Amino acid sequence: MKEELRIACEKNPHLQQYLDSLPEQGISPPDFEIQLSRSMSDIDYPNILYPVGDPIFIHIQGDAEKGIVKYFTIEPWLSESELEKYDTIMDAILEKAPQEPVPANEAELEKMIIKLLDQSITISENETEAKSSFIKSLIKIEAKVKLTQLEYDKILYYINRNIIGSGPIEPVIRDPYLEDIHSIGVNGVHIVHKIFDMLQTNITFGSKNRLDDWLRSMSERIGRPVSESHPISDGALPDGSRINIIYSDDVSRRGSSFTMRKFSEVPVSIIQLINWGALDVNMAAYLWMCMENGQSIFFSGETASGKTTMLNACLPFINRKHKIYSAEDTAEVQPPHAVWQQLITREQGPPESHVDTFTLLKAALRSRPNYIIVGEIRGAEGSVAFQGMQTGHPVLATFHASAVKKMIQRLIGDPINIPVTFIDNLNVAMILQAVYRKGKFLRRCISIEEIEGYYEEAGGVVTRAVFQWDAGTDKHHFRGLNNSFILESKIADKLGYEDKREIYEDVFLRAKILARMQEEEIEDYYEVLKIIWDYQEKGMDGLPFPI
Repeated sequence: MKEELRIACEKNPHLQQYLDSLPEQGISPPDFEIQLSRSMSDIDYPNILYPVGDPIFIHIQGDAEKGIVKYFTIEPWLSESELEKYDTIMDAILEKAPQEPVPANEAELEKMIIKLLDQSITISENETEAKSSFIKSLIKIEAKVKLTQLEYDKILYYINRNIIGSGPIEPVIRDPYLEDIHSIGVNGVHIVHKIFDMLQTNITFGSKNRLDDWLRSMSERIGRPVSESHPISDGALPDGSRINIIYSDDVSRRGSSFTMRKFSEVPVSIIQLINWGALDVNMAAYLWMCMENGQSIFFSGETASGKTTMLNACLPFINRKHKIYSAEDTAEVQPPHAVWQQLITREQGPPESHVDTFTLLKAALRSRPNYIIVGEIRGAEGSVAFQGMQTGHPVLATFHASAVKKMIQRLIGDPINIPVTFIDNLNVAMILQAVYRKGKFLRRCISIEEIEGYYEEAGGVVTRAVFQWDAGTDKHHFRGLNNSFILESKIADKLGYEDKREIYEDVFLRAKILARMQEEEIEDYYEVLKIIWDYQEKGMDGLPFPI
């Protein structure tokens, strides 16, 4: 047994109990890993155990005979007698809570819970004493419930989990390797793992009533309560994760359901995306040139294609001194800039108090930002975004369309209705896609296309593909080399190049900087950000390595 695993088992007896139960099920001991790596995705049937913060552990267990891989959460479990004690203590805490000052934040709430718990229990030396004391407490002979230290630790975990945390899904909320959580009904909880893709979990809500109670509680946290009359809710949790709830059997026939998109506190860096194959250094360098020089870009693709992740990873390319405005339904973009005004829509309250993306964009335009970021363009706000581009405000946005042609069709059709002659205010479209290649789930930028303009003689909008992904080789090709409309006619003109072809040398220099970061294994978001901004400010002298 690894030393780290031995220590973990000593601190968490439930983990040792779980491991002891595996041989009876014909499961060999799992490999204990403190951190996971992307290379583990090559393992067909993994048997891996990893921690996500005491007292929770995750077991990824593959079954070659059944051809499946499952996701098991390991947390303390309560026996029937411990459940009774838990219920009694919770009743006591809820009875005393109204007499306490209202906590100002989560830390104060946790302190209050511990205080009320300690008032409701005493610690006993052994299980027999605790058991007899509990029976007395039930018949009011003794007011306090006696617990062993182990029972105290487990019950405190469950109280915090269910009041402060996320209840039954707390283990997956803590797991940093998850992207999405999907649940249909009481037992149908699945997750999308960053390394092992879609997996079924062992998580259960126990009963329909408990699931409905949990969904009502979560919807109240996001300020958009669900009910039979308002069964659908969408919003952001305090940690930034996005949740969509469909409540009521009438609407969701297989039981109330929810989908949660995990929020990453530290954005994925552009180097990580390059290492994962989502794009290559030349594509990233091209985007660097475009965003450094105020070009408008749409990150377009289908659901779960990585649009917002790519957008966030590219934001360090914008000049550090620029003023950024973002307008979103749910907070997802994370500019690292000092001057960033974050605007969020308001959908609750009386209709006259609602604030939509259209209104936010109009307010942003009056503030003269250097860049406007729209979380997603769906409707009338699209016309405001294009008006902003026309008046010299570059715009970044995500968009639902799987190809440039489809993106343009949506932009000029209802409900966005951009005049087709205005389309060339958008400079670049990056098309992203979730693909299955050789049995693996991958996210790839399949093309970058420049919007040249509308030409009546050509019968429509002319676009130019500067980068294309080859599915056969999983490589990206720079088709626009010495033939880029944006680089030569927009950026080179702006920078005053006599020979416009020299602009490609600037692109390749940035590509070399990104490649050197790869070689030096620099992929932390903030380290990558510092190198990019130091180069923008000091040139070659700002780099920590030779080129």
